[in-house]
Amino acid sequence: MKAYLKPTKFINSDSKLVQDFAHQAIADATGDTEKAIRLYYAVRDGIRYDPYKFFLTEENYTASNTLLEGASFCIPKAVLLAASARAVGIPSQLGFSDVRNHLSTQKLLDLMGTDIFIWHGNTLLYLEGRWVKATPAFNIEMCERFGVKPLEFDGVNDSIMHPFNNQNEKHMEYLTDHGFFEDLPFERIIHSIKETYPKFCLMLEQQGAENHDFSHEVISG
Repeated sequence: MKAYLKPTKFINSDSKLVQDFAHQAIADATGDTEKAIRLYYAVRDGIRYDPYKFFLTEENYTASNTLLEGASFCIPKAVLLAASARAVGIPSQLGFSDVRNHLSTQKLLDLMGTDIFIWHGNTLLYLEGRWVKATPAFNIEMCERFGVKPLEFDGVNDSIMHPFNNQNEKHMEYLTDHGFFEDLPFERIIHSIKETYPKFCLMLEQQGAENHDFSHEVISG
C-alpha cells in the first residue's frame, strides 16, 4: 500500500492546504470508513463543479490548487479526494472512464462538439480490505438544478454516476474504462482533451473561464 499513501506531483497530500482541509473534514471521526465518508462529502459539496475550470496546465490538476480555486471539474476533484485520503492515512488511487452525459447545457455541448466526456475521474479508497469507488464530482446544488439524485457514499458500496435522472431520463452512460493509476496520467489526459475538444480548448485559451457561468446556462437533455 506504500505507493497509494505517498504524495505525488498531483496528489500532493503533503501540502499544508490539503492536510488542513483533510483533518478539518474528519474532525473527531473514528475509523477509516467514517473518515472516508466525511472526506467524500467535504470534496463533493465543498468544491463546486465547474466544467470551465478546464485548463491544460499541470498546476490546475493538483489537489492544493483545487482547494485554492474552490471550483473545478471531475478530474481535479477526484485528485483532491485521493490526496485528502492519503493525508489521513487512507490508501487511494484514481480511476477514469469515458462517459456519455445525456444531461448538460447546450452551450457546453456546442463547445465540446459531443456529449462524450472523456477521462471522467473517480477515486478509489482502500477500506476494510477492499477498494471502493467514490465519485465526488457533482455538488448537491448542481444535482438539484439538473434534477439528478446526488451521489451518496457509504464507504462500502461503489459510488458511480446514476444512469437516469429523477424524471427517468438518461443521465450518465459509462463507455470506456481507462483503468486505475497511482498518480494522474497528465500527459495522456491532456493529449486526449486537445484531440477530442479542439474548439473548447481554443475558446478557453482565448477567453478564459471568467466569462462563463455554468450555473446559469440553459440545460439540454
